[in-house]
Amino acid sequence: MHRSMGLKQKTTSGLFWSFTDLISNQGIQFILQVILARILLVKDFGLIGMITIFIALANSIVDSGFSQVLIREPELKQDDYSTVFFFNLSLAVGLYLVLFFSSSIISEFFSEPQLVLILRVLSLVVIINSFGIVQRVMLVRNIDFKTQAKISLVASISSGMIAVFLAYFGFGVWSLVFRTLIMQFMSAFLLSLHNMWKPTLIFRQRSFFRFFKCGSRLLVAGLINTIYNNLYFVIIGRFFSTLDLGYYTNASKLETAASVSITGALQRVSYPVLCSMQKNENRLREGFSKIIRTSAFLVFPLMVFLAAVADNLIKFLFGDKWLTSIPYFQILCIAGMLYPLHAINLNILQVKGRTDLFLRLEIIKKTIFTITIIVSLLLDLGIIGLVWVMAINSYFAYFVNTLYSGKMISYSFRDQLKDVIPAFGLSFIMGILVYLAGMFISNGVLFKLIFQLFIGITTYICLCKLFKVREISIVRNLLFSILKRKE
Repeated sequence: MHRSMGLKQKTTSGLFWSFTDLISNQGIQFILQVILARILLVKDFGLIGMITIFIALANSIVDSGFSQVLIREPELKQDDYSTVFFFNLSLAVGLYLVLFFSSSIISEFFSEPQLVLILRVLSLVVIINSFGIVQRVMLVRNIDFKTQAKISLVASISSGMIAVFLAYFGFGVWSLVFRTLIMQFMSAFLLSLHNMWKPTLIFRQRSFFRFFKCGSRLLVAGLINTIYNNLYFVIIGRFFSTLDLGYYTNASKLETAASVSITGALQRVSYPVLCSMQKNENRLREGFSKIIRTSAFLVFPLMVFLAAVADNLIKFLFGDKWLTSIPYFQILCIAGMLYPLHAINLNILQVKGRTDLFLRLEIIKKTIFTITIIVSLLLDLGIIGLVWVMAINSYFAYFVNTLYSGKMISYSFRDQLKDVIPAFGLSFIMGILVYLAGMFISNGVLFKLIFQLFIGITTYICLCKLFKVREISIVRNLLFSILKRKE
């Protein structure tokens, strides 16, 4: 009983600080995005979008799936941490050199000469990030998201202020480059300063091969996932204009601020918590079901609401020069509804140590994704068609994910569908009413948004109470637990 309460308190604390990190850090990132989008050119965001996939791939390779393996290990020694640290660092240096000397080829591929220097400078972030991987793992193992939230806050504010200063004085795309470098440097530095952990000059082959055995599958799966998450940046940058990519990049960042950020918060809390339940099947299934229901209850209405108010939201935040990005943003919101559910379902496979199934899933989903992308390009559906392909594939991927996770804990796709359908249906009813409310109000954009927000919150809460959606009480009790803890 004592152990259960300890886990409950840790989970409550983890959720609180994980979402505090989400709200504060992503809130700051959002504000900075608005400011920078108003100052910079659309093309500046397009240039960064072109090289996003290369930085993301390098970071995935450096991690090599070791983070998830280390979190899952029951016991770790100093030699284990040191081995992973030096592997990450050496790999990061090697990958930086690859990107440095490949920058000319990448620049020619996109027909953008500016990319050579931009990529050579921005790639330094790969080395910087390698210093914080082990440090962050230590905090996650302890479900210590309070420290991570504080560090993220400091890093976001400091890097953001410098980026705005540079953008205001005409540094253009370089303000985005230095923002990323400074933020990651501050994060790695503060993580190291807090943990006071130092690697020992040792590399244990036994530890390395033990971790790599599981981590390699996660690495390949992660690489596949990273490629396809960023593939649209490459396709749009190659087959369309830098301006088109700028519109898509900003729409993607705005959608990511909601869906992917919440996904990360839920995933990093749920993974260590589910790991602690892995020996008790009934408890694991109940915990998983509760996380799925609560995630759908929170994320579905948010994403539908954002899609419904997209016209007014983008006009108010970014100005008329970004109106072309509205349909991209709306479709991405529909796709992003399921991101948290994807992540939580895949967590079960990692909790069970089935990294082989994890990899198999990624191969199946991305094979289908590749075929649909090729078809859409051959049919010349344009950017809108490409983005709709992403949305359709998101729903197909969710179905595939649930088939495997359901077998692991006897929680079938049908069971999961029953848990998420209420939130899904009520969210779309709310979204329709919010959209219609915006059409019938002729006042200013800000007044429309405030009125739509009021309609959205009121409608969703009333519908949930009318249909007796139990997640209201779960969220309410969670908030009470957090408030009681803070007293």
